[in-house]
Amino acid sequence: MSYGEWFEQHASKHKKIVDKLVAHGYTKEQIIDYFDFENMVKEEIDFCPLYKDNKKCHEMQELNCYLCACPNFRFDDNGITKEGDKTKYSFCAIDSKDGKQGVYGDKIHQNCSKCTVPHHKEYVQNKFDIEWKKIMNSCVV
Repeated sequence: MSYGEWFEQHASKHKKIVDKLVAHGYTKEQIIDYFDFENMVKEEIDFCPLYKDNKKCHEMQELNCYLCACPNFRFDDNGITKEGDKTKYSFCAIDSKDGKQGVYGDKIHQNCSKCTVPHHKEYVQNKFDIEWKKIMNSCVV
C-alpha cells in the first residue's frame, strides 16, 4: 500500500470515529481522551492493525492515537529527491533526533519508530483540529 492510499484510508477511519463522538456531544478534551491507546484497543479494534495484539507502535506509557500519523512526516509516492541511485520517498520536517532515514534497496524512507512526538497528549492538544486532514495537510509533498 502506498503512503497516499494509507493516508486516505486512515483519514476515513479517523473521521468516522470523530463524527460518532461529535454526534454524542464529546468535547475536544473528551475526543482526545477517547483516542488514548487503552481505550482505543478496546473500543476501536479495527483502527490499527496492532490493536488486535494489544501492541503499541511506540513504547511509551501514555500513548495517544489521535495523531496516528505525524504532522511532521512528509511523503510523495512518486519520490521527493534522488540521492545518487536512490530515491527518497519520505522525511521528517523537523528532523527529529529520534527519527532516521532508512535505506531499503534503492528507496529511502523515514523511520519514525523511535520518535514519540505526535503521541503525547499535550502535542495533540496543541495541534488539535476536528478534521484530521487539516492537521496533516502539509504531509503530502
